[in-house]
Amino acid sequence: MNLRSAFLSVVLATAVPAIAQTRWDLASAFVPSNYHVENLTHFASDVERATAGQLKITVHANSSLFKANEIKRAVQGGQIQAGEILMVAYENESGVLGVDGIPFLVTSYDAARRLYQAQRPVLEKYLARQGLTLLYCVPWPASGIYTKRGVDAMADMRGVNWRAYSPATTRMGELMGAQPVSVQAAELSQALATGVVEAFMTSSQTGVDSRVYEQVKYFYDLQAALPKNAVFINTGAFQALDKAQQAAVMKAAGDAEERGWKASAEWNEKSKATLAQKGMSVVQPSAKLAADAKQMGLALLQDWQKKAGAEGEAIVASYQKAEAAAPAAPK
Repeated sequence: MNLRSAFLSVVLATAVPAIAQTRWDLASAFVPSNYHVENLTHFASDVERATAGQLKITVHANSSLFKANEIKRAVQGGQIQAGEILMVAYENESGVLGVDGIPFLVTSYDAARRLYQAQRPVLEKYLARQGLTLLYCVPWPASGIYTKRGVDAMADMRGVNWRAYSPATTRMGELMGAQPVSVQAAELSQALATGVVEAFMTSSQTGVDSRVYEQVKYFYDLQAALPKNAVFINTGAFQALDKAQQAAVMKAAGDAEERGWKASAEWNEKSKATLAQKGMSVVQPSAKLAADAKQMGLALLQDWQKKAGAEGEAIVASYQKAEAAAPAAPK
């Protein structure tokens, strides 16, 4: 080896650490066009830019890496570094994860913010015990009921195949006399086409994502709940970053949370308009249906409180105190 070759070898060997790149995988169950996934992609770009390319996060959408119910465990076990989940789907694990799925506990974005402020400190501690670090949470647009035929009261739901994706929606099906069927978002369109599902409660955005307007006629705008997605990372992977990179990740997460809440509120109206444009009847519930649904919400809250434990009770107590002190919404 001549002197020039030896010099180049030394330069290349010493340059490698300076350009070393950490790569993370982030799994989501939702379609790429969904605002949650678009927000994840924006978050990943912000992190890569802020770390000058030293940390690159690849987003894997639409359950392409892990199914929805596998993502949290995959992050805990270090199979991937980060993930996004619909928290209410994990309520059987802990009431801390399911509080925002209780129908009519919150019915507006302001109330959802107050619930989140009460929930976040408890949620962070809960996830930390599992080796996870919470990055941010973003709500879905308000939930309503989709049906293939018109309904005026909950009694009209008796016997229908009801899509369940969480303990709360399963219990709803039981209370209305329907037949709960467990179906994840990625499987919803096929389940409707084959008759496995005839009715369900979810956001207007999920209806658009799953093209349910091809199979379902009615969306009853109950504004029943604003369940949130949580984005988190494996704590070991986070701690392996240097302090500047950690700060960049948390800054990007804070920005993603604010951006996501704004996008959710915008899509709350946009997605209902899309459903109507596609031929669905987007309607306000009858007085009887609304009253039945609110009564069901009270029963579900009582069920949740029995199993939520001290952590869950602390969340609700803190939220109700904040709600009582909040200014009245303008009429």
